[in-house]
Amino acid sequence: MLLSEIIINKIKEEGPVSFHDFMEMSLYYPQLGYYSSHQNRIGKDGDYFTSSSISPLFGAMIGKQLEEMWSVLGEKQFTIVEYGAGHGNLSLDILNYLKGNEKLYDDLNYCIIEKSESMRAKEKNRLQEKVKWHDSIQEIPEINGCVISNELVDNFSVHQVVMQDELMEVFVDYKNDFVEVLRPASKMLADYLAELKVVLPKGFRTEINLEATHWIKEIACCLKSGYVITIDYGYPSSELYRPYRREGTLLCYHKHQVNDHPYHAIGEQDITSHVNFTALNHWGQKNGLDFCGLTDQAHFLLALGFAKSLEKKEEHVHDIYAYYKERIFQINNLLMKMGSKLKVLIQGKDIPPHSLLGLQFS
Repeated sequence: MLLSEIIINKIKEEGPVSFHDFMEMSLYYPQLGYYSSHQNRIGKDGDYFTSSSISPLFGAMIGKQLEEMWSVLGEKQFTIVEYGAGHGNLSLDILNYLKGNEKLYDDLNYCIIEKSESMRAKEKNRLQEKVKWHDSIQEIPEINGCVISNELVDNFSVHQVVMQDELMEVFVDYKNDFVEVLRPASKMLADYLAELKVVLPKGFRTEINLEATHWIKEIACCLKSGYVITIDYGYPSSELYRPYRREGTLLCYHKHQVNDHPYHAIGEQDITSHVNFTALNHWGQKNGLDFCGLTDQAHFLLALGFAKSLEKKEEHVHDIYAYYKERIFQINNLLMKMGSKLKVLIQGKDIPPHSLLGLQFS
């Protein structure tokens, strides 16, 4: 049975479902959801590129930042927790970089939290040492180190709301096709906006990512000391709720084409929404995480020496034409196309005062 038919049957039996539940089924329904199936989603033959699929230097730069964090924390046993490792590119590139520091590598624990069985299988095929897999961060004892996510939070299932005379939530019904219906929003959704001091004008539609607030709270509770690096598409509240975003930020990706039709190609296309970094910082602070800094990916990579690392590769080049073609591709995507859109939020817990290298241009 097609995933769309399963969702239609659910609606016919139980009535309209919240957009959150529709998105959750579309992305994560067992075997049929976008991230639960065994299709290749990342890279040239997939639906989108991630930074780690473009160049191993991306992982090397994060490795350099992790090395500094290890030093700040006293050069003792260091645990890296990565959420949603995809094909394992980022993990592999970080580990390859950290192998250059024998003391750090010997004391390193690398943990991946992955709920997709198909992705976990791909990761295990690539990562042969140092890595352990977990279903939850709560399974990992005594975390002193860093929790990393790269383009993860924008795939959490979101509630959609529209401000009318009162705040309304979007539900999905089926009448010969998928249609949206509005119902009064729950107190939890209204409280989210109130806590962030966000007042939506009439007619404004946006997404509320409650899962992100639960996620950062869980991380804060499990992290004993160290850092949280969140890399994702998004904005602070001051930018996210500007008038020209009155239709929200929900986007779908299929075969490197972007659309705003989540009710098409169900299970075959990615569905994302921009992250509210003010919310992540707010709920992080409520649960013991300090704000270290927010920057964009371009300035983060440049601060860590991305440009110099590109130049070093040139010394070992045989095909200079292919080298420069690849170099331009990396610069164009990591620094320009994705560089300003992707943000890097760093939070900390029980850490000594220290200005991190990756945040010097923030």
